[in-house]
Amino acid sequence: MLQSIRIKNLALLKEVSLDFEPGFTAVTGETGAGKSILLGALSLLAGERADKTLIRQGAPSCEVEAALFFKSEKKINALLASLDLPECDDGLLILKRSLAREKAPKITVNGGLASLSTLQQLGEAWIDFHGPSEPRRLLKENCQLELLDLFGRASPELSAYQEKYRAWRELLAERDRITKETRLSPDQIDFLETQLAKLDSLELTEEAVENLERDFQRQSRAQELISLASALSEGLMGEDGATARIAALVREARHLETLDPASKALADRLSSASLELADLGSEFEALGGEYQFDPEQAAELQARMDAWLDARRKHGNDVRAVIAARDDMRRRLEIQGDIEGSLARIEKQISDASRAMKKAAQALREVREKASKELAKVAAKSIAQLGFKKADFRVSITSLAEPGPTGDCGCEFLFSPNIGEPPLPLNRVASSGELARVMLALKTVLADLDEVPLLVFDEVDANVGGEIGKVVGEKMAAIARNHQVLCVTHLPQVAAQAANHLVVTKDQSKNRTVVEIEPIHEDRKARVSELARMLGDRTAKSALAHAGELLGK
Repeated sequence: MLQSIRIKNLALLKEVSLDFEPGFTAVTGETGAGKSILLGALSLLAGERADKTLIRQGAPSCEVEAALFFKSEKKINALLASLDLPECDDGLLILKRSLAREKAPKITVNGGLASLSTLQQLGEAWIDFHGPSEPRRLLKENCQLELLDLFGRASPELSAYQEKYRAWRELLAERDRITKETRLSPDQIDFLETQLAKLDSLELTEEAVENLERDFQRQSRAQELISLASALSEGLMGEDGATARIAALVREARHLETLDPASKALADRLSSASLELADLGSEFEALGGEYQFDPEQAAELQARMDAWLDARRKHGNDVRAVIAARDDMRRRLEIQGDIEGSLARIEKQISDASRAMKKAAQALREVREKASKELAKVAAKSIAQLGFKKADFRVSITSLAEPGPTGDCGCEFLFSPNIGEPPLPLNRVASSGELARVMLALKTVLADLDEVPLLVFDEVDANVGGEIGKVVGEKMAAIARNHQVLCVTHLPQVAAQAANHLVVTKDQSKNRTVVEIEPIHEDRKARVSELARMLGDRTAKSALAHAGELLGK
């Protein structure tokens, strides 16, 4: 749940710190007072893109910081670990985002630097927005199907179907590719055979290529290498080389030893050095022999190297890329010899995949058909509570002409607001107010299935008459039994049902507009006054009395 938020220099708001409680929180205020600033701050922390126009005029930057508490840390910590971010400490998630006029934006999660995409992924785990445009989404068939699958908990069956569907589609694409792309002309076949013969002549292993490049390097610089090895050998073993001079020094050291036996160890070391230098000279001499220039061998190495460089230039910069190209050429040529057989085999695979997909589609359809009846029943009951006493709501399963990514069937929400009229698709019968109530009824039904802890409703009660506001408020309160709910509302009947109440005010009495947000749920007088304002007049006795009645004891 959202525990607290601090907002600084965002739009018209200078600074505010708010603490939040579990359950239902109403946010009220006059039209244009700045209620959207609070939702905007939450949107920033959920990863919404923003620009510097949000920064309060005259301020160098704006900041939003929130503390979120998770009773169970397992899921959120697993997500944080996958994003390479610090885990929660005692279930507390700290999000902070700042925008500066002259500097780059900065995002931190539990003190660790994060990107905007990371914030968006985290946002999906802790907050869900439902705005004024939400009811219009209900007219889209894909939205209706998503709601049905959510209600029916069809995710396992949908995932199983989509796996089978992807396999089937990949086989269809392979068949098309074989049919359209693999029928080669005689010239194309000759070209591929020539290229394949060149690649087959190469020893395409990492070790073989490394040896080829090493041997070529040696051969191409053979004369230089021979000269260097000979110079080193002569310098060590020649008449005036190091070993001859060291031998004279060894004789002197042995003479010293006869005069001073204590110097024997030094003489031995010098003698060992003389032997080591002699060995080095022999090895350099042998190495020079290995560098002997062989014209025939050089020509062969040059041809092999040219072939390798040509293959690398055409097919890739490493051995694996060239091998992949060779194997692809071989496969394309092999298919030419048995293209009908290849098509027959893939047709068999397509047939098998199609049967598996249809079986999975049937399992998904069965879940949806059962869920459609149950959803229609509970949604109709919820809709009736919102003022449609005689309304008819149904969920119709529709067959698709051919399987698609979401199955072989869709669904359609049918609605009739008045008795005696046949239910029709929502886009043909529902007004904006009716749509809002239908969506609110569905959200109430589906809220228990939503694992996101914080649900934000932004004026979803717009176009809903005041006579059913009390029911709307009760439904919000019902959702709040399993979620933290934040609702921006203009209906006093809704606000009165909230356990917590925030009021947004705008002060334009001075030379600078100032927006403030303050909690009033612990001040009954202030809350009655705000509800009376929402009823029409905070100074009218009748409005104050009605507000008191709405608030109860």
